[in-house]
Amino acid sequence: MDERDREVEVFEAASMYYLQDETMETIARRMGVSRSTVSRMIKQARSSGMVRIELHPPAEMGARESTVLRDLFGVQTHVVTVRPAASEVQRLEQVARVAGRLVSGWMEPETVLGIAWGNTVAAVVGQFVPRPAPGSAVVQLNGAANPTTTGIPYAGAIMEAAAGAFESTVHHFPVPAFFDFPETKLAMWRERSLAAVRDLQARTHIALFGVGAFTGSLSSQVYAAGYLDQGEISALQADGVVGDICTVLLREDGTYADITTNARASGPTPAALRRIGRRVCVVSGPAKVRPALGALRSGAVTDLVIDEPTLHVLVERLARSSSSSPVPRPHL
Repeated sequence: MDERDREVEVFEAASMYYLQDETMETIARRMGVSRSTVSRMIKQARSSGMVRIELHPPAEMGARESTVLRDLFGVQTHVVTVRPAASEVQRLEQVARVAGRLVSGWMEPETVLGIAWGNTVAAVVGQFVPRPAPGSAVVQLNGAANPTTTGIPYAGAIMEAAAGAFESTVHHFPVPAFFDFPETKLAMWRERSLAAVRDLQARTHIALFGVGAFTGSLSSQVYAAGYLDQGEISALQADGVVGDICTVLLREDGTYADITTNARASGPTPAALRRIGRRVCVVSGPAKVRPALGALRSGAVTDLVIDEPTLHVLVERLARSSSSSPVPRPHL
């Protein structure tokens, strides 16, 4: 049996299963194959993108909170239901699954997908639904090296997996996450060897990133892997810094331009992100609420993927802070 005939059989099995509500046993009898073969066909139909499953949550689920974020920040909120007893790992898996399928559905031919590495984004990339996107590209948005590692094994694996899902070309960004000196960064930005990557970053259609937080049971890579030492982290916290997006540090009120460490950061600022049409921020767990608010207030986000309990905490904190002061406009 050639490849085309196999695809036809897979489609027939998936059609009977999803559209006609036939059991696997019935499909096996009708097709003259074993139940396990039918199971493999249905799994193949899902993994190949032949079948795309969409869930439409009840209208009331997170509706009030989503409306608040839309009205204040112009954000489309994608709310993920999680079990009350779910662990942080399970919560992240469920949020990543939804985010992965959303991004996969937006990937079209010639699309440029920008990725800011991190533990959350790694989980999302693992949930991408493979689908060919001819002429597409995946570009790394921020550097990954630090004083003890090149960052290539970690960030490189994320980039390669993302590119593999869509048969895209991959473009690494071989610079540190934080330069030692702002002058070094400025000199590197003038290097022709980086010009092609930086040009592609500027032409990104979809940016995918999480938020880093100083606290939480699932440590953010920036703060757990030696990118900043404890003295730097303590000084940043004293300055009101609550986390980062794309390794650009920010406060809960969305300000970031006067944080001196950012002059050494290799990732795009919120102002640079705002030039990208779709900016997908993925948030899982209450420890990420404060940096997520900073990201929203900075204007860096168009699409927020977040679990429902964390959304409730975020909007409650937003309401408390807004009652004493107006919501800041996005900072340049």
